[in-house]
Amino acid sequence: MPPRIALLTNPTSGKGKGARVSAAVAPRLRDAGFDVEELAGRDADEALDLARGCVADGVETLAVVGGDGMVHLAIQALAGSGTRLGLVPAGTGNDVARYLDLPRKSVHAATDVLIGGKERTIDLARVGARYFVTVLAAGFDAKVNERANGMTWPKGQMRYNLAILRELPLFKAIPYVVTVDGVRHETKAMLVVVGNGPSYGGGMQVLPDAQFDDGLLDVLLLHEISTVEFLKVFPKVFKGAHVGHPAVEIIRGRSVTLEAAGIVAYADGERFGALPVTVECVPGALNVLS
Repeated sequence: MPPRIALLTNPTSGKGKGARVSAAVAPRLRDAGFDVEELAGRDADEALDLARGCVADGVETLAVVGGDGMVHLAIQALAGSGTRLGLVPAGTGNDVARYLDLPRKSVHAATDVLIGGKERTIDLARVGARYFVTVLAAGFDAKVNERANGMTWPKGQMRYNLAILRELPLFKAIPYVVTVDGVRHETKAMLVVVGNGPSYGGGMQVLPDAQFDDGLLDVLLLHEISTVEFLKVFPKVFKGAHVGHPAVEIIRGRSVTLEAAGIVAYADGERFGALPVTVECVPGALNVLS
């Protein structure tokens, strides 16, 4: 019996790139001897139901074609199950693909990873019953996300750029209580980030030393600095050079509780809800092809 693989696509991912990529992936998998089931949800709820159906049916691998949003959706079904996650990147950020060192420019090369079937196990982070792979943002970056999501114009990256310009003049350091493995830290901070892995936002290396298979969460605190100094520090996040700044503190632990007023947390680019939140590391929660 040929190995079963379900191919779950976000047709609109990457401005329609998802549908085009899926059309190239499926025949290549079939040529390699796989029994391929092609799936596409009309919305996120239907896609999640399809993913859960794959787990219930004992499908060996669920391969998603899309970006970090599709991965986020899939892991809600796959966490703790025997079904493996495969990924053919077709989004805009593709931070999970970076984590797994997957080809991001060649559909054929990414499909070959699915065919090769090299498996590894990674951790997930969990807030309540909801999982994330990458980073939870709960500072200036979360404020920008919240503002951008309330805007109808412009579209794409320009909306976030405009949200930054609107939010920055209003932004002040926020009082936080951050509790890591029972140890309480009180501070005023500009950025507070909890990472299962090193990057978010399409390669911003906010936690460059974070590992997604070490059983730990990395917590970054950018303590209170002036707006001018913040403008100097924030661009360094793209290369991870900000960690040398004296206002940056990184703490590691298995459980992190964040408390602050007026902050809505985002993880994997998705809205998680208002603080307080408790984030837990779930070691070895997901099997992936990489």
